[in-house]
Amino acid sequence: SETAVKHAEAGTDVLIVSGTEAGGHCGEVSTLVLIPEVLEALKPYGDIPILAAGGIVTGRQMAAVMAMGAAGAWCGSVWLTTPEAETAPAVKEKMLVANSRQTVRSRSRTGKYTRQLRSAWTDAWHGEESPDPLPMPLQQLVSEPALGRIGKLAEGGHEGAKALATYFVGQGVGLMNTTVSARQVVYDFMEDFADATERLAGMME
Repeated sequence: SETAVKHAEAGTDVLIVSGTEAGGHCGEVSTLVLIPEVLEALKPYGDIPILAAGGIVTGRQMAAVMAMGAAGAWCGSVWLTTPEAETAPAVKEKMLVANSRQTVRSRSRTGKYTRQLRSAWTDAWHGEESPDPLPMPLQQLVSEPALGRIGKLAEGGHEGAKALATYFVGQGVGLMNTTVSARQVVYDFMEDFADATERLAGMME
């Protein structure tokens, strides 16, 4: 919430508040806890819209964060398994069968903690005798050339490379187990959101 306050004081028009469930760089606090904490901290600064992020891959999750006071949801991972995404096929296959426990916060890619698919790559960096990752941006000088080579080998069917392949993705990956178009993702969100809000409204009657 301290970072959110700094942005509010700087005159930010809208804030994306991302919990630990998010893919890519993330902190340690869950979206469910972080959103109301930030909203409370921003009360003195007026009505700054908040977009909630982190593990949101369904319309009912969007309804949940909006019920907490967010103006909407910011979604990233949900698009990675669509046909339109340029996600490497080997990684996309792993995402489609992964559950929420098969992501990990690791410094192995950028030097800062990022949530990504757990793989032989992340396991190797987390071993007891493994070297500590370098600070950002130096770790990328180590990881990106290696991961680029791994990606090319994985595309060619190399089993060892497939085991090593990883990419940023949030814990919502456990709900991303079918390949649908980006258009269908939007429609599914709308339908799921409507069902969730109607269900909540019915509980108040």
